[in-house]
Amino acid sequence: MGYKLAGYDLLGNCEIDPQMMKIYRKNHNPKYPFLMDIRDFNKMENLPDELFDLDIFDGSPPCSVFSIAGNREKAWGKEKAFREGQAKQSLDDLFFHYLDAVERLRPKIFVAENVKGMVSGNAKGYVKLVIERAKEIGYDVQLFLLNAATMGVPQRRERVFFIGRRKDLNLLPLKLSFNEPPIVYKEFRSGHGARLKETSKLYKRWVKRRPSDNNVGDITKRIEGKESNFNTILVKNSLVPPTLASGSVFVRYDEPYYISERDIILMQSFPLDYDFMDASVQYVCGMSVPPVMMKKISEQIYKQWFEK
Repeated sequence: MGYKLAGYDLLGNCEIDPQMMKIYRKNHNPKYPFLMDIRDFNKMENLPDELFDLDIFDGSPPCSVFSIAGNREKAWGKEKAFREGQAKQSLDDLFFHYLDAVERLRPKIFVAENVKGMVSGNAKGYVKLVIERAKEIGYDVQLFLLNAATMGVPQRRERVFFIGRRKDLNLLPLKLSFNEPPIVYKEFRSGHGARLKETSKLYKRWVKRRPSDNNVGDITKRIEGKESNFNTILVKNSLVPPTLASGSVFVRYDEPYYISERDIILMQSFPLDYDFMDASVQYVCGMSVPPVMMKKISEQIYKQWFEK
């Protein structure tokens, strides 16, 4: 979506999840859609000529195993049936399967997004391996840690972007710097979601909130001495909302209601007419790169590398 907003043409996509592919085709109508595991895509013979030497080949392997939430290292190297396509995969291998596709298709530029946790702790060694592999196949790579809130997105979402440029093109390093004014919640909120049930644990905790509380976990820790409910966010009018995750719960601080579906769409910077079909709007948004974030990056790629 972000590339389209920046004026790029979409040629094709590879997607393992049938539901997500259905939504993708409905909204973007790619000329070459491949509903399959990228490992199977990489084995395909006779790919269309148009898919080679692309301007940009974007691929963002699922990244939950690198999230800083939980004991992430225990998940590394293990196969698990993930939500994406209900296939057993080891997610930490997928970045290298993506680079296999880069090696085959030889795009001028590749772009891959991942969580901030990739550049912290033990994951730094993984990042080094990714960069080394990219160099082996003929690409110089830059890493950018970007915050969507500085890019015109009403959300404090930090993500890492790997941007590779093919060495034979002799392109100068990309420069990315964004300083858009923050968009706080009151600037786009409207309607509301369901009301909190007054008999629920959530409501009973919500009524004990204080201005210093940012999530229900802060309340349970203070009142009950429990470490829980930190992913139930208290959304405040005067602040830019925090990261929208597919499994988070967003409750308004000033009234006992969940935020509205419209709020979720705008928080993730999707167009309001985007067709989410039968999927959970929050799931799709939470698993996505904010389109406006990608628009800003791809505009700079065009201006600095392609326009001339």
